[in-house]
Amino acid sequence: MEDKYKPQELEKKWQKIWEDKGIFKVTEDAGKKKYYLLEMFPYPSGKIHIGHVRNYTIGDVVARYKRMNGYNVLHPMGWDSFGMPAENAAIDHGIHPATWTNENISYMKKQLKEMGFSYDWDRELSTCEPEYYRWEQLFFLWMYEKGLAYKKSSIVNWCINCQTVLANEQVEAGQCWRCSTEVEEKYLDQWFFRITDYVEELLDYCDKLPGWPERVITMQKNWIGKSYGCDILFPMADGNGTITVFTTRQDTVFGATFMLVAAELPLVMDLVKGKPIEHEVREFVEKVKKQDKLMRTSEYYEKEGMFLDAYCLNPLTKKKMPIFAANFVVAEYGTGCVMAVPAHDQRDFEFAKKYNLPLLVVIQPHNKPLNVSTMKEAYVDEGMLVNSGQFNGMENLKALDAIASYLESIGRGKKAIQYRLRDWGISRQRYWGAPIPILYCDTCGTVPVPESELPVILPREIELTGAGGSPLAKYDAFLKTSCPTCGNTAKRETDTMDTFVESSWYFNRFCSPHCGEKPGLDKQKVHYWMPVDQYIGGIEHAILHLLYSRFFTKMLRDYGVLDFDEPFTNLLTQGMVCKETARCKEHGYLFPDEVKDGKCTRCQSEVTIGKSEKMSKSLKNVVDPDYLIKNYGADTVRMFCLFASPPEKDLEWSDQGVEGSFRFLNRAWRIVIDCLEDIKHVTPFDGSRDIDGDLKNLRRKTHQTMRKVTRDIEDRFHFNTAISAVMELVNALYLMERPARENTTALSVIRETIETIIILLAPIVPHITEELWTALGYESNLADVPWPSYDNEVAAEEEITIVIQVNGKVRSRIVVSADEEATKIKDLALNDEKIMNYISGKKVLREIYVPKKLVNIVVQ
Repeated sequence: MEDKYKPQELEKKWQKIWEDKGIFKVTEDAGKKKYYLLEMFPYPSGKIHIGHVRNYTIGDVVARYKRMNGYNVLHPMGWDSFGMPAENAAIDHGIHPATWTNENISYMKKQLKEMGFSYDWDRELSTCEPEYYRWEQLFFLWMYEKGLAYKKSSIVNWCINCQTVLANEQVEAGQCWRCSTEVEEKYLDQWFFRITDYVEELLDYCDKLPGWPERVITMQKNWIGKSYGCDILFPMADGNGTITVFTTRQDTVFGATFMLVAAELPLVMDLVKGKPIEHEVREFVEKVKKQDKLMRTSEYYEKEGMFLDAYCLNPLTKKKMPIFAANFVVAEYGTGCVMAVPAHDQRDFEFAKKYNLPLLVVIQPHNKPLNVSTMKEAYVDEGMLVNSGQFNGMENLKALDAIASYLESIGRGKKAIQYRLRDWGISRQRYWGAPIPILYCDTCGTVPVPESELPVILPREIELTGAGGSPLAKYDAFLKTSCPTCGNTAKRETDTMDTFVESSWYFNRFCSPHCGEKPGLDKQKVHYWMPVDQYIGGIEHAILHLLYSRFFTKMLRDYGVLDFDEPFTNLLTQGMVCKETARCKEHGYLFPDEVKDGKCTRCQSEVTIGKSEKMSKSLKNVVDPDYLIKNYGADTVRMFCLFASPPEKDLEWSDQGVEGSFRFLNRAWRIVIDCLEDIKHVTPFDGSRDIDGDLKNLRRKTHQTMRKVTRDIEDRFHFNTAISAVMELVNALYLMERPARENTTALSVIRETIETIIILLAPIVPHITEELWTALGYESNLADVPWPSYDNEVAAEEEITIVIQVNGKVRSRIVVSADEEATKIKDLALNDEKIMNYISGKKVLREIYVPKKLVNIVVQ
């Protein structure tokens, strides 16, 4: 065995052994407990980054740990391979999206294998392949048949140049992220999934996910956004129709003095049609459409509006209310119309002050009456109703139900529940996506593609030029077909599906990735593996991806395909990887290798080191995993990613930390090499002989470390503290005086410690531990070695006597384990029979604990 640790050589060796032997290939086994570990699969962008490495390392440790604990572990990997970046690359570099995607997959797969991840590569899938998306086309047809998939006109972000719909996050400062053309909002026919049919179940089951972080549960609930309130009808002053408003504050309806309408609602232009202000209002509407929707609703954003020369009536006061188009009201929530109560809503207050609109106080606080003329801000707390007709004197919260009932009784409203969640728009006017299996026939109308003709294959021979619109609409070989109903000429739908569709069911497909029978999921295999026991991914996916996956699971359950309600039993959202930025005045942000001795390598200017931020290509504060593997080995990278921070926290990148991890692995390597000749002919100590002194202490430390590491991985995924415990054990072993070769008892204790170190580190740094395990004379793969069991009696510290004082005087003594926690010792002291006699009827001020010596209870 080599004296020097050479990670690059031994890592390639063990990766080949694992692959040749199919160590991580898994099949269903009814006789074993199953464990399905899944990290969110990546988009094949070209290279894995450190964020990927951290995510997948966390998952790999858990997968290997569970395997060593006797579980039948499914740990698959695949590729979320449709999407706009591939299309952009095709346009920019003259390469087909399929070619670009598959080349990236090949390179990223090589990188993942070099990290030593324990994937069952026989289950690999890629969502851009017809073998995959044919089944989601089938699911689309099922949903279409039952009305869960439908087409309607809706407001979208539209890039005139690209001729495509943009997601909100693809609109930057009112411009298209790809071509910088000003984005406009327009109505367009789009396909939708009726996720709102499942809204109550999606919300209810948020409370049935105990293995999910509370933060994510809250985000899911907020996105669903259930609100109890009232639909109120405000008749138009001219008698032509009504405006419906949804509000949760019907207790303030008497204080509504004007009406606000989202600028993008067609109602705005309808109200000014033919009026002198029509052109001016249209310009205002177009201006608002270009504003960021999230920013528009921010409390800090300037409130803007335009009077529409129209009035409605307050249904209870009968007073006229001027109607304004406003930029801080959005069409997506409620009805897009808001009754403005400026005395009791801060945004309305600011708008009223800006446009000189009236305020009317309808809730008075109990302590100090409000005066409209002196109000500096809206009053938004609880109080007593005033200026509210027969409801005067009621507590405002108690009046909510009474006012809703009254509005219902006079035909001016009704109790209602609103949800923030809207149906899922899946249409994308792009090429690189799964075709929607719909035809349009002049005779028969909208016609679903027959199941027997699936998959509708995305043609690969199309050339992408960057011209606006989907190229599918210009490719007759795809576009033109015949109607399966009447035989006449028909046209195919040229929109493709949102890539969230592919990622909403891929975890089921991993259970039977090669199943070619309808519906593409082997029920018995899915029943064995699902739901996913542990799902791992970034917090940025905490809303839409998880929500859509939950919806798809419930939908497929209702079609009899699945027999469970939720896809992911436990969820871990790992933190970001952050690194400080470096910036040169002339060259802007710099990559780490462009900085040397505090200067830019390109111009020798002084470099400004900025704050630590999430690693990103734009900030250039990235670290190349290939460089790290080449210089330190995959095990060092894995160890640093786990040791630097708990998985749910952000990881601050540190080159010194990487060096430190590398030094520790070298240290672990050396101690095994140093002891190898002495221990290779003895077996690990089994406790059959009495030992004392340093040997007893070392064995105690060994079993304490087993217990610590097991609990840290099993209960909390706190790999950092687990690694720290192993480091302490290595240090303890280094401090041991080497016994003589004839002292086989001592050598067997040392061997037990060394084997424990190797096994405990195996899930974390699998390559070096496999090599060391083999050096000890074992032929079995370490991945199949059982996780060690600790002996609590061996791990227990010696017992010690603790003196108990009351106000400084010795009153009793107790015997405790030397490693007992302070809180437990204090509790034992307070409940000691003798002590209870001394403190009975007295007030305990504090308990002072002197470690391993005494507890002083101070009373009066």
